[in-house]
Amino acid sequence: MSTTPAATVRPADSVTPTVIPSGRDAAFRVLVGPQQGETTFVLRRFTFGAGGGMPLHTNLVEHQQYVLRGRARIRIADAVHEVGADDTLFIPAGVPHAYEVVDGPFEFICVVPDKPDQVTLVQP
Repeated sequence: MSTTPAATVRPADSVTPTVIPSGRDAAFRVLVGPQQGETTFVLRRFTFGAGGGMPLHTNLVEHQQYVLRGRARIRIADAVHEVGADDTLFIPAGVPHAYEVVDGPFEFICVVPDKPDQVTLVQP
């Protein structure tokens, strides 16, 4: 009996979104993760509506992000960057960051390690 996980191919929109309670008009979908047999990374797609965002917060894991569409101001530590389609970001673990959509919807792919994570809101 093989222990190799089966390959998974599916439309991203077939995955039910999870609303982010601390965000404004914010949700994410886990596209590939442990349920598909992935043991190293989790591939997620985040979607923010026009005027959406996420307050300043930290995570226990680093983020690698690729912007699909829209524009947003992203605060990373003390710097603010305006990002749009085809921009990439690396946010180290523990670094405060926030999102403010300036042209929505704003969508990005986010890859994180398959490790325990915790979102901690930070007072500005």
